[in-house]
Amino acid sequence: MPPVRVINLTFPYSAMDVGAFIEEMERLAPPMLADEFDQGRIGLVVEGRTGITNVCCALDATSAVVKQAVAASADMLVVHHTPLWTPVTQLTGHTARLMRALLAAEMNLYVMHTNFDRADNGVNDALARLLSLTDLTPMSLGQIGTCSITPAEISRRLGGNVRIWGERGVIKRLAVIAGSGFNPHLLDEAKGLGADAFLSAEMKHAVARVAPIPCIEATHYALEAPAMKDLAARMGWKYIDDPPLIRSIP
Repeated sequence: MPPVRVINLTFPYSAMDVGAFIEEMERLAPPMLADEFDQGRIGLVVEGRTGITNVCCALDATSAVVKQAVAASADMLVVHHTPLWTPVTQLTGHTARLMRALLAAEMNLYVMHTNFDRADNGVNDALARLLSLTDLTPMSLGQIGTCSITPAEISRRLGGNVRIWGERGVIKRLAVIAGSGFNPHLLDEAKGLGADAFLSAEMKHAVARVAPIPCIEATHYALEAPAMKDLAARMGWKYIDDPPLIRSIP
């Protein structure tokens, strides 16, 4: 895995033009790495003030995240998931409230999605680091690495709410795809590259039935938030944590 690269931004000490900020983000996660479905859904999706002095970062641009970013006087909010996934023909309900808060604060919203998944030191690399994977082999989307920790330790590092589909045994080579990666083609690719287990989120029944190797299912948030936390830490930004509420039934 390439060493973590720290971009020399001077936040929060001096202002940067939003155009220069975008150039730096595109060097970090080149748009050309994104899937086709992300066309028009990454980059600067909400335009605010032109001078950037204070940046917040989160996985999702939820109402709670935007409220905290406004309270922190952020000029820029960097997220992984766009809140404008489908074309907008009406501004009503949740979308209207979210846009009203962003526009009233003149806050920019920048999205780095599948381009950050594939980037060096991006989402999947951060997940591999979190799980101490070594001897990495890249997949078309994700990484495979030698695993030295137990399934129980994997669950602990991901904050719990983890389950295994299939036989539970010793994991030597673990494939990881942050987000929703349980796809039959990716599972076959992982097995062909020597993986004996596969970690991702949002398993479907039909996929579980044909999975060629055991699958470890965690939450979408647990798999992708570490990369945004890592990005915020190395850039000197404020990370805003807002995981979905999950409770076990006794």
